[in-house]
Amino acid sequence: MASCEIELVIDTSTTNPTVVTDTGHDDNDAHSDESLMMMIAKRSLILSLNSILTKLHAGYFRISLSLGGQALLWKTFTEPADHDTAGILGHVGNIFHPTAFLVLWSFSLFVLVLLSILYLLRCLFYFKMVKAEFLHHVGVNYLFAPWISWLLLLQSAPGLAPETLPYLVLWWVFSVPVVLLDVKIYGQWFTKGKRFLSTGANPTSQLSVIGNLVGARAAAHMGWRESAVCLFSLGMVHYLVLFVTLYQRLSGGDRLPVLLRPVFFLFFAAPGVASLAWESIVGGFDTASKMLFFLSLFLFTSLICRPMLFRRSMRRFNVAWWAYSFPVTVLAIAATEYAYEVKGMIANSLTLILSALSVLVSFALTLFTLLNSKMLLPDNDPIASLLLHLPVSH
Repeated sequence: MASCEIELVIDTSTTNPTVVTDTGHDDNDAHSDESLMMMIAKRSLILSLNSILTKLHAGYFRISLSLGGQALLWKTFTEPADHDTAGILGHVGNIFHPTAFLVLWSFSLFVLVLLSILYLLRCLFYFKMVKAEFLHHVGVNYLFAPWISWLLLLQSAPGLAPETLPYLVLWWVFSVPVVLLDVKIYGQWFTKGKRFLSTGANPTSQLSVIGNLVGARAAAHMGWRESAVCLFSLGMVHYLVLFVTLYQRLSGGDRLPVLLRPVFFLFFAAPGVASLAWESIVGGFDTASKMLFFLSLFLFTSLICRPMLFRRSMRRFNVAWWAYSFPVTVLAIAATEYAYEVKGMIANSLTLILSALSVLVSFALTLFTLLNSKMLLPDNDPIASLLLHLPVSH
């Protein structure tokens, strides 16, 4: 019995196996902790991406739309090859340095590519939400925004001539989706579809018109006059119907959330783009272009004389603020072309004021966005919240 007890003591007191076992346990713990941290980080990244994709909607392309318009404005001043730049506008053109324009265009391209990738992922993983967005009376109109943004960057692309094959191919890639959306939406407007213009019309409906007009301008630069006239006529006919419908303030105009009131600036964006498109088609800023420009200028003046209309929408930062930039930029570009045509002191002064206002608004919006980056994807976004609760079976 004694020898057995001694053997038991020796076996249990052997330290080497215990030490080896403890060391292996520590290594496994370290490896498991590292794997756990990687799993947590991966899960956190997936959750963050899911949160972004669920909150992101086509309305965020307001940012790329504004930046694309700003790039086009800068190109108008840096490359006025077809205009006499003597006088005030010639000195202004020297301010917009080609290098600064290249940086702005590259930044605009980066933002547009980033938004396009994120929205493509949203289409792949949250198709039901995209479908709900298409059925929404405001969200559907912003589906034109990415294609308009690409067309604007195409027209302002440095070193890419309109007569080249890449320009032609890209124009087809960006213009065909606009026409397809036209067929779907316009067809439902004048047939017994799922939405009627009289009940669903709102200021964002003018984005469909702007898409046609921007495509028409790009086609005219390529020398495709018939295609340009086709797109121009398609856009202008529906703009006239939209303008009358919205002017009468039918039921659709009251369905716009208060935070989205900055989109009222689209009222003067459409005639501004129309004046530029017609100028490209006929080759000069003729009477028709001037009439459209004056209409845009009048609507702009009418809106800025009513600042209280936008007071409630300006209490907290929202991505809808970017709706101010693009229309002002378009008006500034139209004013520039008008000044090149008439060559008067009043026209030059108007161009300087509008161009300065456009740059200032874009810079301020960029600064506000950077300072309020945490509010860029809010939980109480008016469009995102409506899309989440909209039945997709409608």
